[in-house]
Amino acid sequence: MEFWTGLLQAMLQTALSPVTAAFVIAATGLNIHFGFTGLMNIGQAGFMLVGGYGFVISVMNGVGLFPAILISMAASALFALLLGIPTVKLRGDYLAIVTIGAAEILRMTARLANISHITGGPSGIQSTRFREQFNALSPLPEGRTSFLGLNYFNTGVDDWWSRIVAWALVALFLLITWLLIRSPWGRVLKGIREDEDAVRSLGKSPFSYKLQALMIGGVMGGFGGIVMSLPATINPDGMSRATTFNLWMILLLGGAATILGPLLGAILFFVVRLVITSVASEFVPASVLNAQQAEILAWILIGFMLMLLVIFRPQGILGNKKELAFND
Repeated sequence: MEFWTGLLQAMLQTALSPVTAAFVIAATGLNIHFGFTGLMNIGQAGFMLVGGYGFVISVMNGVGLFPAILISMAASALFALLLGIPTVKLRGDYLAIVTIGAAEILRMTARLANISHITGGPSGIQSTRFREQFNALSPLPEGRTSFLGLNYFNTGVDDWWSRIVAWALVALFLLITWLLIRSPWGRVLKGIREDEDAVRSLGKSPFSYKLQALMIGGVMGGFGGIVMSLPATINPDGMSRATTFNLWMILLLGGAATILGPLLGAILFFVVRLVITSVASEFVPASVLNAQQAEILAWILIGFMLMLLVIFRPQGILGNKKELAFND
């Protein structure tokens, strides 16, 4: 009984984690790219890296918190613009190759020893400096608070303030997405996804709308990178191909072209992985399956479940199958 109580508490802790929130935000941006516009972006981690590093480097060089956020947004939008101008006309598989290549170029550039004085090289940047201004904004009193069985410092590194801000950003971006998709602009995006030629025949420029969608979703990815950096560390390998793969799993699990799909998908993704590793560690002898092997088993089972989901319910848990009738 004690194990199951502890597991439930760990599940709640994982569901409310700022990392989970960061993935929801980045997956929401990916949803605008793929779910609503049909852009096969396999480099969303690149936008997270640009946004995260843009924020951290700006603050480390004496820029205020809010100007640093604006710089991060501008950097993410500029990356989307430079990437999108020559590529958004490409078909799905070619666009996928270009975007994953661009994201890897950024990651390897951030790892370069020659610019380690700026990016920190392979080790990234670890400092409390870019968190001090964020903590200073906290209206919460000093000390710790218990809520739903969870106990954290009100303001600190692993704290309630980070969670409040992270999930407020999730709510904000989900609301923005809902408003955008219900607008005439959003209906054009859906039209591009389903029949680009028909949209062009109505006098709309698919190129322009795709570029706008890439920039908006990229800025959301950049905010995901900012939230990822809030525990006072950022590392280029923390935003690698595996991160993009996880974002795609989250989006497909929850349901592409839905507003709440990224939210549900992220929570299920992290919670299911936690449950598998915890149960395996508790009930399977270490001689049969150690902790590292349990983690690998969790990935195998998640991958297998995703395969079954794509085969039997490709629209995801919340999705509508008609929304995935993309035209190549």
